[in-house]
Amino acid sequence: MPAQGHDDQRGAGLTYIDGVVTGPNGQKASVHFLIDSGANYSLLPHDVWTRLGLEPKRTREFELADGTVIRRAISECQVEMPFGDGHTPVILGEPGDVVALLGVITLEQFGLMLDPFSRSLKPMRLMLARLSA
Repeated sequence: MPAQGHDDQRGAGLTYIDGVVTGPNGQKASVHFLIDSGANYSLLPHDVWTRLGLEPKRTREFELADGTVIRRAISECQVEMPFGDGHTPVILGEPGDVVALLGVITLEQFGLMLDPFSRSLKPMRLMLARLSA
């Protein structure tokens, strides 16, 4: 059964999904994710990840739509959504980053993709190569 995102009145053509994220201290937070098929990593706003007790594991460079390159810290957390739960990398948002994003790496970990026409989540076709001796 396909997992459904839902349209939100805050933005035409935008798709959101509700989830719960859990940090290493067991603290949980409800999050309203904007599904962003143009973002590789998911992003948690500063107030969410600090409340969860997440710590930076590494940093990466990201290019914004205007070509600006920024560095952001990356961590990992548990995420639960209507289609399942699992562990995923997340960008640790800075003050002013107020929108939680659900990126394609997290979607792929769940075997899902965003259908751009229906703006809903659909199962991906998962491929596996088999080599014979």
